[in-house]
Amino acid sequence: MQVVSISSLKGGVGKTSVTLGLASAALAAGIPTLVVDLDPHADATTGLGVRSADQLDIGRLLKIARRGDLGANVVPSGWVASAIRHNPPLSGKPPVLDVAVGSAYSGIYDRPDLGRRDLRRLATLLSRLEGYGLVLIDCPPSLNGLTRMAWTASNRVLLVAEPGLFSVAGTERTMRAIELFRREFAPNLSTAGIVANRVRPGSNEHTFRLAEMRQMFGDLLLSPTITEQANWQQIQGAAHSVHHWPGESARNAAGYFDELLKNLVDSGRLRSRVARRA
Repeated sequence: MQVVSISSLKGGVGKTSVTLGLASAALAAGIPTLVVDLDPHADATTGLGVRSADQLDIGRLLKIARRGDLGANVVPSGWVASAIRHNPPLSGKPPVLDVAVGSAYSGIYDRPDLGRRDLRRLATLLSRLEGYGLVLIDCPPSLNGLTRMAWTASNRVLLVAEPGLFSVAGTERTMRAIELFRREFAPNLSTAGIVANRVRPGSNEHTFRLAEMRQMFGDLLLSPTITEQANWQQIQGAAHSVHHWPGESARNAAGYFDELLKNLVDSGRLRSRVARRA
């Protein structure tokens, strides 16, 4: 099971949008996926079309990590029904896209003084989880306890940045923070790469900053870059998967995330897990 944290230490760069795009691509690819909404704002939960249920949210599960059952408290994304309507599964088994529901309660752990025991709370919950090929963790835009908790539980960290001065500088700071954290707490953690998001191809500033990012980060800058989508807010406001939204713009965006997911994870290994799960 691949566990990937989607992170940025600067807010407003579209981190949650990238999480949702990757979740949409994983659903379309048939990869059983869990999205852990660790941001206290819980925007990923809203965007994934999750209806209120009796399950415990991720904050309350973290509090009882030793005895908590994450698998029993996930909620199916509302996107799954739409996916089945568009592409009925040949095996008769529905695709899997589940959500560990976010809430403001998780904010009790978003502080800088968490010890090693607290940092392992999410890892403890995930260690008992079965049936998924991919776990995507939507982190808060800070280096407080929740992000560090996510990094402790992850194999890799995917960074999201806009091609702007402050975002590029923030990405460089995040890279340094990951290296320091890896040395002290998570020796097996690696950087999956950097996604350039909300790119405007006609912008001279964006063209300059992308060149700067290629020079600074080399192969860590992933392909493709994600072009700014005029209807992205509409898609998210409708709590809809980009892969099942009509129009050429949405199809192009879906293609970006398909390619990004392919470059992010070992799709062949994930699909073999899907076969064993079936």
